[in-house]
Amino acid sequence: MNNAEIQIQFPKPGKWEEFTLTAVYEDAGGYTRTARYAPGDIPADQAPAMAAVVAALVGLGEDWQASQVWARLGMVCMYDVADERYKYVLAVDLTVEAVNPQGGRRVFTSCDYPAFILTDPAAVAFFKHFTTTQYEHE
Repeated sequence: MNNAEIQIQFPKPGKWEEFTLTAVYEDAGGYTRTARYAPGDIPADQAPAMAAVVAALVGLGEDWQASQVWARLGMVCMYDVADERYKYVLAVDLTVEAVNPQGGRRVFTSCDYPAFILTDPAAVAFFKHFTTTQYEHE
């Protein structure tokens, strides 16, 4: 899964219902594949995970609006309050390019916004749903 990512472009930053999702992944033969999806192409069972991504983006505030997002799956070190220790968990990590009303452009990472690390199993399932070879034969 290290060779996979999801790119989400918002042509009108702030209008979260308008986007193009592009999955980039390696097929079983080792070739890089891409698949594009419009909002209507997102399966209903995956819609809540997409909503979680949008919720994280809304946290940027009014001055900055996401125009493009890169999502990557990986292990992150998180503090587990219940166990009182750090442990590695599988998570989706977002990198966000945002624009402001003055025309400025900036890249934000999970270092800027810890909410850009999505540890919810639904987010991981969403990522895997779009970056596996299940769509190769459709």
